[in-house]
Order: sequence, then C-alpha cells, then structure tokens
Amino acid sequence: MSAQYYFPKKYKSILSLEQSEKAIADIKTFFQTYLSAQLKLRRVTAPLFLESSTGLNDDLNGIEKPVAFNPAGLDGKTAEIVQSLAKWKRMMLGDYNIDQGYGLYTDMNAIRPDEEPDNLHSYYVDQWDWEMAIAEENRTPEFLTRIVNKIYATLLATEFMVYESYPEIKPILPEDITFLHAEDLCQQYPDLTPVERESIVAEKYGAVFIMGIGSNLSDGKPHDGRAPDYDDWSTATSDDKKGLNGDIVLWNPLLKRAFEISSMGIRVNRDSLLTQLKIRNAEERKELNFHKRLLAGEFPDSIGGGIGQSRLCMFFLRKAHIGEVQASLWPEDHRKECVENNIFFM
Repeated sequence: MSAQYYFPKKYKSILSLEQSEKAIADIKTFFQTYLSAQLKLRRVTAPLFLESSTGLNDDLNGIEKPVAFNPAGLDGKTAEIVQSLAKWKRMMLGDYNIDQGYGLYTDMNAIRPDEEPDNLHSYYVDQWDWEMAIAEENRTPEFLTRIVNKIYATLLATEFMVYESYPEIKPILPEDITFLHAEDLCQQYPDLTPVERESIVAEKYGAVFIMGIGSNLSDGKPHDGRAPDYDDWSTATSDDKKGLNGDIVLWNPLLKRAFEISSMGIRVNRDSLLTQLKIRNAEERKELNFHKRLLAGEFPDSIGGGIGQSRLCMFFLRKAHIGEVQASLWPEDHRKECVENNIFFM
C-alpha cells in the first residue's frame, strides 16, 4: 500500500455506479436547499476565473499556485482559475447590498495542480461557497458557534435523507458537534502533529469543530495555514481559548481518520486585515483592489466558508476514495492500485 493512500480491507462499495450517480445528485440538491433555508442564503452564479490583479483569488495556505492564462483580447492581462471564492463572495455581499442576517451561496469549481492526490484530495475541487452579512456585534465566538450548529443540523438531516433512500447506509453522526480550540489540542497532545490530534478527537467525539486556526499556538506553530485576508484568526488569542474561525471535522470509520468537510469563519475587518498582512509579511496586498475596498469600509462584516461537495458525498455514501464520487485525473499507478483494492473511479 502506498504511504499516502489507505485501502480498507475487503472494501466493496455499498451502492452501484448507477445508484451512486443518483444518490450524489440527491445529496447535493437536498443539502444546498436545506442549508440555504437554515442560513437564509440565496444562490448566485460565480466566476470560474478572475483577473489576477484584483487580489480576489485566494492563496489558501499561502503556497498553492493558481492555474493562470492570458485571455485573448485582454491586452496581456492574466486570469487565474479560482482556488476559492472567499473574497469574491464578500465583495458580492456589498455589491448586491445584502442585508445583515442574509447571504449567498454558489458552486465553486477549482483546479489545484499542487494538490497531492490521495483518498481525500484531487486536482479538482468542488464545494459550496457561502457568505452571510452580519452585524459588528456578531463578531464573536458565540455567534460562530450558532452558525456551525445550523450547518451541523443540515448534515444530520442529509444523513437521514440518505438512510431513508438507502437503508443499508446507517447513520453514524452524533446528535451534537463538539467545539474544541486548537490550543487545547496542542497542550493536550504536544508530541502529535495537528493531523494526528484531529484524528484522536474526531474518533472520540464523532464530529468536532476545531477553532482558532491560522495563528501560532503555544508551540510556535499554527494548527493549519490560513491566508491573511479572509478569515480573522488574529483577533482572539490562544490565551483566551477563543477563535473566530475553524474547521468542521468528522470521524470517518471506513478510512479510520479525521475527515474535514468545511473550513469557515468570521471574516477580517479593517484592523485584523492590517494585523494579519503584517504577520505574514504581505502588506503589499493593501494596494490590490479588494483590499483597498475593504480598508475603505465598502464591505459588510461577514461570516462564510466552503463545504466540500465530493467530500460530503463520499462520507454519506461510505466511499473509500474521492474518485468514486467525482471525475478527475489520477496517477496511473494509483489507479491500478485502487482497482486491485476494489475501488473504481468515475
């Protein structure tokens, strides 16, 4: 077995290819409808690529390179395939003049050529991106917790819908999601990596929301990387054990590991943007169009995130590999290895 892949023993997909295709469509339709009602989101159409000079594209962990090209007729300007729509969505909240307490969601499709393909990762990314306008007084961990609970209620409802359609797929999610801070995990498991810490608590609780991702913890390292210009990870410190962002992580018993399905958080305001750009030595971004508009107060306070579509389908249909629920490219040796272990790609 390759070090980066995991093959469950005696694995066999519960659903046939035909059943899987139908179930994927049902999950996506149900989930987005339920989520939009829970969070009061309206659907909008999103771009596949953005002009690089706008600063709207995301650099995720700060190391990924977007796919870029020079469109004919645009005088040598460079366009980039989106990596996520965190900043674009916030701009749309302002441009559409969406009221506080309401928001938008869209389908985001991305190409991430630097991704190392394995059970959970692909060069192709599909997710629901969502964003909600909020009042300044809602920039609190307590408000973040309320929104996470609404998203988790959507997960529970979707899991039950799958069970109603396919009784052989039994529900496994706990009734409640557990909230933990990355600093607590750091102190409790100092000799483990962040990924190992996630697996321990995900197996213990079944579903966790890990808060405070992006800023350095007491060991001098962040739990995981975050770009400096969308999630607010510097306002709350590890000392007060609060956080304004985090990840929803489930326990996947088939793969015997933590299974992240969403990254989300309250977005930067003027002060936290300036702080985080300075921390990451990225203050030159203040000259980009998005950053200028944010610093000028043109965008509302907001909360938002991304929820992996293929990840969600993979989890609810008990699939061992993301290639069983999406069409992508894979290294040939990996494809052969999967076939030998009864995993067949779309």
